[in-house]
Amino acid sequence: MTRQRYIGLMSGTSMDGVDAVLIQMDGHRWLAAEAHAFVPYPDSLKQDLLSLQQIGENELHRSQMLAQQLSRLYAEAINLLLAEQNLQPADIRAIGCHGQTIRHAPEAGYSIQIGNLALLAELTGIFTIGDFRSRDLAAGGQGAPLVPAFHQALFGDNSQTRVTLNIGGIANISVLPPDAPAFGFDTGPGNMLMDAWVKHIWQLDFDADGAHAARGNRITPLLETLLAHPYFALPAPKSTGRDLFSLPWLQAYLKNDWQPQDVLRTLLDYTALTVSQAIAEHAPQAAEVYVCGGGIRNRLLMETLQQQLPATLHSTAALNLDPQWVEAAAFGWLAACWVEGINSNPVRATGARHPCVLGAGYYA
Repeated sequence: MTRQRYIGLMSGTSMDGVDAVLIQMDGHRWLAAEAHAFVPYPDSLKQDLLSLQQIGENELHRSQMLAQQLSRLYAEAINLLLAEQNLQPADIRAIGCHGQTIRHAPEAGYSIQIGNLALLAELTGIFTIGDFRSRDLAAGGQGAPLVPAFHQALFGDNSQTRVTLNIGGIANISVLPPDAPAFGFDTGPGNMLMDAWVKHIWQLDFDADGAHAARGNRITPLLETLLAHPYFALPAPKSTGRDLFSLPWLQAYLKNDWQPQDVLRTLLDYTALTVSQAIAEHAPQAAEVYVCGGGIRNRLLMETLQQQLPATLHSTAALNLDPQWVEAAAFGWLAACWVEGINSNPVRATGARHPCVLGAGYYA
């Protein structure tokens, strides 16, 4: 057995910070996740990143400056992880860095994740792999979701169909059949609209345990309007992001006499309903759904989901991977696949014409 360590970095659509996860691999075979570090985004960085989601002045310069800022923050997360584990850069085979998505437009053939990979390699002294989505897009895929193959490698069961549900800013499912390749897609908003609303109304980063939403009641006309979004009628494979679901998009449908907590409860029901409908349509036989991502910490969301699903909800911790570690660990795994020359795009999930080795590497 040849043990090699990788570090996966993930900063998702929630834009709350970067997760760094240290994993062990034997070639392309998963061994274990060892440790985790998290570095939050300063509020100013989050706001600057959000502004790049919209058309604005001097975008190229702003994106390049933010890419450098992100790489310095990513290096901080890696150095923190190494120090806590008493490791040196030479102990790490490679970094797998997702970057920060600022535009996702697969219909136009591109998806932009910023982060200066060359600078990250320079700052850490570790071989750095990133730009994982472009190769899948070049092969006609959506470039997302990329994690179903990882989910199958870790969470698949030879005797039953399982579903992995990631609730980050966007929610996505991976359907893991026992006798076929994994597939999946973005179901729609996860925490993103709820987080944006509580920030707008209460200046909070998120609704802890769904406490504000619990005081509200569903606004049925609003929910029906949101469910009419054309994204939900699209066949899989499909993927989405802030380009389609944003606070300004939501605000266009709101009425002045609606109470903020009622709007929030409706957004929570929106996430739960779109997730449960997707699972019912694409994995009706699944008896177990394993949840990861920040949404698992929203108790009311989890209770609402469980009420709508015949399947039993579990944390991915039941399968030996902390739900907050899963996405970052996936990009460490993708880095290992690149090093080993293993195709890693889940073609049934992305719609790519053929399997590909994902990513591009930068020597330190």
